[in-house]
Amino acid sequence: MEQALAGLHCQGIPSTSDEAPGLLAYVEHHLGAHHSPDLFHVQHELSKAVSAPMALKQRAAAKVVATAAARLTRVREHIDNTNDTPEKRGPDRLPKRVASLEQVEQDMEAARQEHQRLSAQREQVLQRIRAIGHAYHFVALERGVRRNGQLIAGDIPQHIDTIRTIAQQEHLSETCLDRLEKAERVVPKMQATIAFVSGYVWQQVSRLALTPPQSHARHAHLIPACSLDRVGATKTVREGESLRVLAERLRTPLFAPEGALGTLSATEQHTLKVQAARLAEVFQRSSANVEGRNGYLSLRNHQLRGLDHPRKRACLTAVHNFFLTRPDGTTAAERFFGQKPRSMFAALLASVALPSAPLSPPRRAVG
Repeated sequence: MEQALAGLHCQGIPSTSDEAPGLLAYVEHHLGAHHSPDLFHVQHELSKAVSAPMALKQRAAAKVVATAAARLTRVREHIDNTNDTPEKRGPDRLPKRVASLEQVEQDMEAARQEHQRLSAQREQVLQRIRAIGHAYHFVALERGVRRNGQLIAGDIPQHIDTIRTIAQQEHLSETCLDRLEKAERVVPKMQATIAFVSGYVWQQVSRLALTPPQSHARHAHLIPACSLDRVGATKTVREGESLRVLAERLRTPLFAPEGALGTLSATEQHTLKVQAARLAEVFQRSSANVEGRNGYLSLRNHQLRGLDHPRKRACLTAVHNFFLTRPDGTTAAERFFGQKPRSMFAALLASVALPSAPLSPPRRAVG
């Protein structure tokens, strides 16, 4: 990190990672930044604790249903192929094959109900895990208002309690329950992250020379609208449409002629929008984009294209930061520094000493 930050006038604000003690100590003592828990690791622990064992039970129940269905088919075929010869029995006794068919049908129905019950239980666990990700946002996605740590501290434990109840009903192992408790221990850190981001954003907003209505509009509406845009960009077009519509609904009245920010000049409005987007990015709940890129490079490129060489990785990182653009035409370096840098290839040509042309054409060797 010291080598990466050398010569850059920047400071780490939050650091998002798993709960490894070395990372936590580095962030706290060396960077002096706030540690934000990684949502992926919380959901992954819950998935390994409950969802994975429930999936094993569900597949086992599906096999039982298939076995019972095959047995029922064989019994019905046997009855159809059996001659209707009268059996010697008492007046109140049913044929053995009828009793056997009823038993097989009962077993089939019991296996089917057990499979449906396990499927419903597992689906409920998956919904609760997704609900934790839905709750851990800086802005309430349904209303577009900022959330506070108390709401998150109340919503997320409720989902974890439901998952724990299902795990206890299914008599899962102690290892599964320990994983569940490990994920639950991160909830206070999620609450602290929301409190930290809210305090930091308010501190940055209070430094600007804005009137109280303008400051409130930026803090309560403009920054949440930018947060909704960020979340909507991570979803599909259909799933993110409602978020983009809500963000536009929050943002449009602010810059109307009679709005709180409508009296500002076009340059001031643009500056506020850029700063609001930057403050919305302070809340980071996952490092999946970084880990996903590293994993993809390791899987597809490192061994196949020689990316294990540091110089080649450094070159490709420079291309990624200064040359590749997003749909809006900005590079990673432009978004980081806040201004458009020089052309990367022009800078390379200016720094490379090209060999001069020969004074005369090379002579052909006489053989």
